[in-house]
Amino acid sequence: MEKNKASHWADQTAEKIIQTWGDKDIYTCASGITPSGTVHVGNFREMISVELVVRALRDRGKKVRFIYSWDDYDVFRKVPLNMPQAELLEKFLRQPITLVPDPWERDSSYARHHEVDVESILPEVGIAPEFLYQAERYRKGMYAQGMRRALEMREQLKTILDKYRDEDHKIQGEWWPVSVFCSACNRDTTEIEGWDGEWGLSYRCDCGHRETGDLRSLKGAKLVWRVDWPMRWDFEQVDFEPAGKDHHSQGGSFDTSKHVVEEVYGRKPPVTFRYDFIGIKGSPGKMSSSKGKVVDLPDLLRVYQPELVRYLFAGTRPNTEFVISFDLDVIKIYEDYDRTERIYWGKEKAKDQATEAKERRIYELSQVGPVPSEEPYQVPFRHLCSLLLIHQGDVEAVMEALPGLKDSQKPKVRSRAERAWYWINECSPEDFRFSVRKPGEKARLSDAETEALRRLRDEVVLRLESFGNEKSIAEAIYAAAGAAGVDSKTLFRAAYQALIGKDQGPRLAGFLGTLGKEKVLGILAAY
Repeated sequence: MEKNKASHWADQTAEKIIQTWGDKDIYTCASGITPSGTVHVGNFREMISVELVVRALRDRGKKVRFIYSWDDYDVFRKVPLNMPQAELLEKFLRQPITLVPDPWERDSSYARHHEVDVESILPEVGIAPEFLYQAERYRKGMYAQGMRRALEMREQLKTILDKYRDEDHKIQGEWWPVSVFCSACNRDTTEIEGWDGEWGLSYRCDCGHRETGDLRSLKGAKLVWRVDWPMRWDFEQVDFEPAGKDHHSQGGSFDTSKHVVEEVYGRKPPVTFRYDFIGIKGSPGKMSSSKGKVVDLPDLLRVYQPELVRYLFAGTRPNTEFVISFDLDVIKIYEDYDRTERIYWGKEKAKDQATEAKERRIYELSQVGPVPSEEPYQVPFRHLCSLLLIHQGDVEAVMEALPGLKDSQKPKVRSRAERAWYWINECSPEDFRFSVRKPGEKARLSDAETEALRRLRDEVVLRLESFGNEKSIAEAIYAAAGAAGVDSKTLFRAAYQALIGKDQGPRLAGFLGTLGKEKVLGILAAY
């Protein structure tokens, strides 16, 4: 195995899957969620964690089936905050979410609306699973045999489910592993009355309806969660599925599901790992989580390029809690990615061979598709923000100002610039933003500041093209302050006030070069 495929957690998991299941024609990796509300970045962590393992398996020449289950036959238990037509939605409580109408009136159901939102954007980050819709599968009778098996083994199932419970929480009285949505009112306000030992299941509902149906055609029947999950592991022959730390807690649903799939359905449990929660730092636009707005994949993609979104997860072990930032940390995250990219392309040395191998693998897994055949053009995020502020958000003007940018490299640079401009306007702190003064606009400066500014103009700006690099410009700036008899802080404040009307701003040496000699002289002519 290549060195860079030996240390990454996705590759280690792929090796474990192969060791556990042996050489198979096809490996099945699974993920899924209930589309009961906006699918947020915490949910996305599971999707991309599975996709990274799928990619690691495929890199080993293995065939992989990547399935994503929409658990849209779950009960609609409560109306999330900030939903439109909340009163309409309340009328459908206790029904399966696949039968709840879409309050936005775009899709066939409430569940389908959330599914479409995710399915339409996942290709942007290189994720393309086979989607399974559990309501459809249950209503078609695909799991009838799995339900019958659970009914046959219900005493064993009770023992398994009670294994991790204390005496106060053990199952009391008659218990059934199957529940039913009433065929008359569609609600789950039903009680199982009996099973005939084969396919017949009888129930009654609080609405007064009573029915005996055949499991193979009874559309409302489904297994309870802790039996449904392992039944599907067996049905789909799942080899790998991770879960959040709540499911992986001692005696949690993964613990019980392992016993169920082995003892009831006769199959080994899938290889797994626990993924941790994600925190959010800063705000992705003018939104409020208190009003029911969670951070989702589109929010991420407004600030981070697709490969940066993948990098956030590829570069972090799944069992590590981490924070996704929308504040000034965004600049550092872009810088970290750029450094990984430079290491991959041999433009920067890693501290040792192990780090280089790890960084190379992270970069490979961060790409939406194959690694580009051409080295991407790098423009640091902070510098890009300065250029955009100077050009008032004109992305094309910014791109024209970048030296040596090829046409083939423009799409990625444009993608970064558009996100940088969104971040500047919607997420960056107020003191980060600035606008360049027009010629003739004048700041209020003391006599000492004015003298220092003139020195800057005459001894640095007038000779700007003669300096070889930013370091020599910076040295000249400090020399100008000394010649004016003021400290450097005084000169910097005067320069920023004259140029952008603030006490501080971008690194002055680079900023002068970015603005250009003629533009700066035009502004400073008033002094």
